[in-house]
Amino acid sequence: MTAIKHALQRDIFTPNDERLLGIVNVCKAGKKKKNCFLCATVTTERPVQVKVVKVKKSDKGDFYKRQQTWELRDLTEVDAKDASKENPEFDLHFEKVYRWVASSTAEKNSFISCIWKLNQRYLRKKVEFVNVSSQLLEESVPSGESQSVAGGDEDALDDYQELSTREEQDIEGMMEMCEYAVSNAEAFAEQLSRELQVLDGANIQSIMASEKQVNILMQLLDEALGEVDTIEGKLSSYEEMLQSVKEQMDQISQSNRLIQISNTNNVKLLDEIQFLVNYMDLSKGHIRALQEGDLTSPKGIEACINASEALSQCMNVALRPGHDKLMAVTQQQLLFAELRDTFARRLTNHLNNVFVHQGHDQSSTLSQHTAEMSLPKHSPLHRDLLRYSKLMEWLKNTHREKYEGLSRTYVDYMSRLYEREIKDFFEVAKIKMAGTTKEAKGKFGLHGSSGKLTGSTSSLNKLTVQGANSRRSQSSSLLDMGNMSASDLDVADRTKFDKIFEQVLSELEPLCLAEQDFISKFFKLQQHPTVTPPLALPETEDIDGGTQSRIPPQAEHRQSLSSEKDLVRLMMNKIFQSIETELNSLIALGDKIDSFNSLYMLVKMSHHVWTAENVDPASYLSTTLGNVLVTVKRNFDKCISGQIRQMEEVKISKKSKVGILLFVAGFEEFAELAETIFRVAERRGDLDKAYVKLIRAVFMNVEKVANESQKTPRDVVMMENFHHIFSTLSRLKISCLEAERREAKHKYTDHLQSYVINSLGQPLEKLNHFFEGVEARVAQGVREEEVSYQLAFNKQELRKVIKEYPGKEVKKGLDNLYKKVDKHLCEEESLLQVVWHSMQDEFIRQYKHFEDLIGRCYPGSGITMEFTIGDMLEYFSSIAQSH
Repeated sequence: MTAIKHALQRDIFTPNDERLLGIVNVCKAGKKKKNCFLCATVTTERPVQVKVVKVKKSDKGDFYKRQQTWELRDLTEVDAKDASKENPEFDLHFEKVYRWVASSTAEKNSFISCIWKLNQRYLRKKVEFVNVSSQLLEESVPSGESQSVAGGDEDALDDYQELSTREEQDIEGMMEMCEYAVSNAEAFAEQLSRELQVLDGANIQSIMASEKQVNILMQLLDEALGEVDTIEGKLSSYEEMLQSVKEQMDQISQSNRLIQISNTNNVKLLDEIQFLVNYMDLSKGHIRALQEGDLTSPKGIEACINASEALSQCMNVALRPGHDKLMAVTQQQLLFAELRDTFARRLTNHLNNVFVHQGHDQSSTLSQHTAEMSLPKHSPLHRDLLRYSKLMEWLKNTHREKYEGLSRTYVDYMSRLYEREIKDFFEVAKIKMAGTTKEAKGKFGLHGSSGKLTGSTSSLNKLTVQGANSRRSQSSSLLDMGNMSASDLDVADRTKFDKIFEQVLSELEPLCLAEQDFISKFFKLQQHPTVTPPLALPETEDIDGGTQSRIPPQAEHRQSLSSEKDLVRLMMNKIFQSIETELNSLIALGDKIDSFNSLYMLVKMSHHVWTAENVDPASYLSTTLGNVLVTVKRNFDKCISGQIRQMEEVKISKKSKVGILLFVAGFEEFAELAETIFRVAERRGDLDKAYVKLIRAVFMNVEKVANESQKTPRDVVMMENFHHIFSTLSRLKISCLEAERREAKHKYTDHLQSYVINSLGQPLEKLNHFFEGVEARVAQGVREEEVSYQLAFNKQELRKVIKEYPGKEVKKGLDNLYKKVDKHLCEEESLLQVVWHSMQDEFIRQYKHFEDLIGRCYPGSGITMEFTIGDMLEYFSSIAQSH
């Protein structure tokens, strides 16, 4: 095997700059045995490439040649078949599985070990070794044959080092000197030996010459050591001299340090004295202003403001450590506290008196404003009190209890004042709504305990459809929603109510905004995030009749709020606690007077809520108007529900024709009014929902009445009413009812066609029956040209039937039909000519159908109708003109 390895290295791998490290004699498993060699090689050039080469002896001679080459990095698995028993078979997994049988188990193991080492050394690739003994996968080189096969070459490869550039240059220079006579190796070796001896001699002579230089160097070192001793002696004397100087300098430095400390202490003491004098000294003018300053004049108020700010600065100065132990500082702090309490007491008493007197003065002007239906303006009071806003801020920061007491006093007096003003204002508004006379009050039930309007409303539950002529006189009463008087209120009354309601809201809105702005500025409630509220709110009713949560009395003055905006809202709720109640009462009155007023109130209230939310969504005005808006929406929903209920309770007369139903006409009036009112509204959501509910109820009840109708045909009731609904929706162009408009048109068209078809069967009844029989025979399979041979449908029978309908009889029948249709239809909807024209078109269609059947089933018979299409057109035209 060694001879073969050297031969392969020489003939195959050396020319390709490769080294052979492992070899195994193998043959393919399961086939006719043809021996070959698997060789593990590495390249001598960098980077090293590791390959597995299959070498086979040539068939033409004794030399070897490469047959196949694999890169070791493509190897994925080595399978030794059995790790415990000797088995020469093994598999190599490259792009496919190659199965081999080695000449011996030892050669197989040696080759697998070589593959493992090469993988570990050069590739570090994860190759799976399956059924391989762990002893083979060790770093140590195994003994025996494997040593000779793989180990020696690998160690030789490890010891091999490439020549450096300089070594290559030296060798080339040496060979040039020898004129590249490498063919005579012995002469070249002798020359190199002679040159080496020359170099050794030169080195010995150099060493002997350097001994003299060493002796000279030692002598110089001895002289240097002597000089060093001399210098050390001088340095010692100098150090003794410097030590005495150092002691003297230390004494001087200690003296300077003590002087510096004394100066520093004096400067600090002066700074402390200046600090206390500058920041804890209050001028006599400020003290006099705090003790006896005039709180009524502008100059006196300005002096008090300056004095209070100066006092706050003195009291809030940040004292340094130890200042509080000074007697002067303690006395000054006691003086400041006394001045603070004195001035806070004077300011609180003065503002309490202002609140009380102002409340009494304002009450004297109530009668004048109520007569004009306007709320008194409190801007003079606000202007006078805002002069004290800085003092209120000082009081808030220094005396929280007195500040809260003033807040409660202001709220108490102003709540009573506003309650009287608002109550009188709403009384005037109610009187103007209902009328100024006592008769008007009695008419709408403003007095008494029944709480209901007078007038007969129970008749609404007993309404009957009386006919087309009485529709206009009764239509509005059916659509009235709520307890409305028998005499309808006209548009002028509703416009008057709308103006009064708008005036009420217009008066309340600036009043609330002005008061809220004043409270924020006067009580300084917009600067700090959290405060303790000065008051608690009483229990109030919400719009559903329930109660909002009441703040417990024991926590009335200490409840914490998340922000000062909440405190402003709480104060506003206390001051204007009667506004929401009065507004709800006014809304209830407007709903009693005329249920249509809920539409006006919904638009106005929505507009004011929208405006208030744009200004401040969390303000008192926005919250209150939002609550009242819920009540208005609830009344509006009740109004719609009442109308739907009245539709469901409608009864029709059995003796007169139906015509346009009252609630259909009522829906038209409601839609016209609503579109007028909501023309400038910001939001139409509630109206659109009401439209959908109403139109669905109208559709359902029209069909119900049509089914119950005995005098008027069902198709006529459906046709007329859905035509009226379609016309109304087309004229008003209500976008949310577009689908209902198309549905109404569809229903109107369908029932018009149904009525026309059902009515036209009567003038030519026998002819219709005859041709229906003909069509039945054809449908049963009888050929069209054979129908004339049927006994019941022969030509003689056809001529007999046609003779029964001469032009005169047809015209007479059409005239009777016109009269009957005229009795069915109402005059208001004007559908008679439409129906008559549709009947004409249908009659002509039937005529053409009969002519077609005669031509197809009775060909060549010469049978024709007794009248022509021109005759029919003349009949229809003359009948329409005669009536």
